Amino acid sequence: MPFLDWVNKAQAVSSAADVPYHLLQFESAHGDASAENLLIQGDNLKALKALLPFYRGQVKCIYIDPPYNTQSAFEHYDDKLEHSQWLTMMYPRLVLLRELLAEDGSIWVSIDDSEGHYLKVLMDEVFGRKNFVVNVLWQKRTSPDARLHIGDAHDHVLLYAKDRGRFSLNRVPLSPDQTAQFKNPDNDPRGPWTSTDFTAQGWRPNQMYKLTTSAGIEYEPPPGRCWANVESEFKRLVAEKRVWFGKDGSSRPRTKSFLFEHEGVRAWSWWTNNEVGHNQEAKKEINDLFGADTAFATPKPERLLQRMIALATNPGDLVLDSFLGSGTTAAVAHKMGRRWIGIEMGEHAVTHCLPRLEKVIAGEQGGISKTVNWQGGGGFRFYTLGEPVFDADGGIHPAVRFKALAAFLWHFETGEPWQIPPSPPFSKGGADHAAPNPTLKKGGGEAGGISPLLGTHNSTAYYLLYNGILGDRRPQGGNVLTSAVLAHLEEQFPHDGPRVIYGETTRLGEARLREAGITFKQIPYDIKAR
Repeated sequence: MPFLDWVNKAQAVSSAADVPYHLLQFESAHGDASAENLLIQGDNLKALKALLPFYRGQVKCIYIDPPYNTQSAFEHYDDKLEHSQWLTMMYPRLVLLRELLAEDGSIWVSIDDSEGHYLKVLMDEVFGRKNFVVNVLWQKRTSPDARLHIGDAHDHVLLYAKDRGRFSLNRVPLSPDQTAQFKNPDNDPRGPWTSTDFTAQGWRPNQMYKLTTSAGIEYEPPPGRCWANVESEFKRLVAEKRVWFGKDGSSRPRTKSFLFEHEGVRAWSWWTNNEVGHNQEAKKEINDLFGADTAFATPKPERLLQRMIALATNPGDLVLDSFLGSGTTAAVAHKMGRRWIGIEMGEHAVTHCLPRLEKVIAGEQGGISKTVNWQGGGGFRFYTLGEPVFDADGGIHPAVRFKALAAFLWHFETGEPWQIPPSPPFSKGGADHAAPNPTLKKGGGEAGGISPLLGTHNSTAYYLLYNGILGDRRPQGGNVLTSAVLAHLEEQFPHDGPRVIYGETTRLGEARLREAGITFKQIPYDIKAR
């Protein structure tokens, strides 16, 4: 497969691995404090890396609306990047986004013609060309731009699956216009129905039979076509009164499809502004929320996000937007009963996203609210980027608490997320109330509901002695592996198999460790942070 090349590509390729892990600084809770939704202010590359140990492989749907690189300036972010810089900016973010996607998840990226075709090749490289699903064309305007010879009527929405073989989409719910097409001219007790032609293109010997209508009229397939099914299937449909021969029974057959059977229709790649909204609608939504003087310059209509989220997710699934902008993705996901994470680096994370999402919780009735019967509720927590987990010399930052380091170590060792907690790792400024690790075998009552046993993976158990996890067990609050500490671990958190124990140091000799099936790793020297 051919690859895209540009100045500084080598730097872009290594960027995702080079970004240091950061803590997330808790700032405030809004609405239901137990809700799992996160609003994060800060550089999205660093924020994505910070989420990786907790959410890798957990996100069902990603939508991003990155800067289009249109060579024009916008009030809330700079959309004027030289082409190679734009590609360098996008590449590592796409790499981390792919790592966060669930195996059956999908990513949707809005873009226009300025970079859209380069982005397609770039995403082929990151996600694999075989995982490309479709280029959705969204009709963003209602009429041509009179200032241009040919006005751009659409944006692209590039859709990729994490794994095309495991990916599927829901159906699009029927619109009122589509529902109105269902009639009941024969008073069928099963209710309104619509019909489709009972022929198919081509010539198939077992589908070329002669059939007779209810009025006794005989038909053969039209030239160049055959019947849609074999004769036995046709007779079954007739017996079930699913074939329509017209009011007088003399017309060519059509197959009935009942309204009650329709979950919706299959999506296609052309999305009109009547279906999913347009730029003017999006502007009006933002103006109603913030006023025309403070509105965001390039919003997307809520109906557009509703279509994507409805196709790609079900209630309770996790949606991520790392270019949150004015907060539309999070607002729509919230109203639709999805969990969400939104990342925005600019000041409008505070001036636009936060107040908009507070209004959602309060039950605002703009956008899709009436369509989904939104009445308010739920909540989210607001974070900023905190300190790096590891300092420049590879040591652990003093603000790092047990759960944060546990998540990173589990991720380093297994490549999997440690857990999906109600809150990510805190730095100073808030209580650490992450949920207990669901992999605990027993115990788990120490240090606020967590234990030194991180979990088991491929028959190996992983333990962490850090931050006083064993309370006042000496020496150094249980951070040193001694005979007494080992006896306590074996009594409270037994494991019949290999064990890896991280700690400050060990006072057990190599022979004793080998006999106990223990690999000891010293903090911070045995932690590969970058």
